[in-house]
Amino acid sequence: MELLDATSSPREAPVGQLELTILMPCLNEAETIGTCVAKAIGYLARSGVAGEVLIADNGSTDGSQAIAQGLGARVVAVPMRGYGAALITGIEAARGRFVIMGDSDDSYDFTALDPFMAKLREGYALVMGNRFLGGIKRGAMPPLHRYLGNPVLSTIGRVFFGGPVRDFHCGLRGFDRDAIRALDLRAPGMEFASEMVVKATVQGLRVTEVPTTLSPDGRSRPPHLRSWRDGWRHLRFLLVFCPRWLFLYPGAGLFLTGLLAMALLLPGPLHLGGVTVDVHTLLYASGAVIMGFQAVQFWVFARIYGAQQGVVPEEKRLTALLERFGLEPALIVAALLMASGFALGIAAVVVWGSQSFGPLEGMGAMRVAIASVTSMVLGLQLAFGAFFVALLGMMRAGP
Repeated sequence: MELLDATSSPREAPVGQLELTILMPCLNEAETIGTCVAKAIGYLARSGVAGEVLIADNGSTDGSQAIAQGLGARVVAVPMRGYGAALITGIEAARGRFVIMGDSDDSYDFTALDPFMAKLREGYALVMGNRFLGGIKRGAMPPLHRYLGNPVLSTIGRVFFGGPVRDFHCGLRGFDRDAIRALDLRAPGMEFASEMVVKATVQGLRVTEVPTTLSPDGRSRPPHLRSWRDGWRHLRFLLVFCPRWLFLYPGAGLFLTGLLAMALLLPGPLHLGGVTVDVHTLLYASGAVIMGFQAVQFWVFARIYGAQQGVVPEEKRLTALLERFGLEPALIVAALLMASGFALGIAAVVVWGSQSFGPLEGMGAMRVAIASVTSMVLGLQLAFGAFFVALLGMMRAGP
């Protein structure tokens, strides 16, 4: 997953006495940016909120910057392309205590920000708009997004991380600037929308939703969003940021299922109604055990390295377990597994010798050989994995 290095963002702009920054990312939005800025400035004037309108421009070539500045907005240039890159830069440059961000395509109503301000003043760190509660006007959202993409990804996000958000990808949202900056958001693309919600949830920030209306955008050109590409980037982020669903749960399922099948098949064939499963199924069960064990190891690696890099939160229980049972105990278990596998290999050779080292009769020797290989591979994986975890631990400790 591509991440925006925090060192590439500009130095923090001085924060004055402003209460609110209305932030809009922009890339060639000359058709709609004027309407959006006018609505946002109108809201500030009507509500009496001390604030500013800030445009994070991603390299527009259609005069969007001049239109926005002419109407009273402040414009900050963002050289690095991407929705997330523009917003990260905009958040750094914002001068308000609170930030309400929204797309500059006139799909959100910047005159109707009172519910966001009310929740922010109540102490919520992140206030998400919910388009499914507020209403989606005809033609505002493609059916693929409305009935598949957004509901599926939002459901995955709630299952993986918990929290109250039911519209993960609403572009209109408000937040406490300092609280969101502390999350160290990095994703430069559309997955920035998921990163903000996920990190706010796992860090225990107060998060809520308010109904928001989505209208058809006012552009004559196609949107920047690409359904399948950006949908995959959101899903990829959710999986990477929650490695237990990517590695641990599938790996543990494979390992336990394979182990149970091996236990049932090692003594001999298994008859299930009119079906008999034998040594060929035992071989696949062995593969499941090995692949499952490897996936669980990848979960351990991902949790340790991801926490070190600030990509995923630290798994405290895993850290405590590894500190209690370190390299040496793992190597002892690995040695026992490899010794057991070697002993089983000798047993298979003995069975072969009992048949004068000729063609083997029956499947007994094959069963023993499969168990032997499985045990030795697991031992080798565990030993290498233990050394790699120790290396990661030294990287964390530093010089």
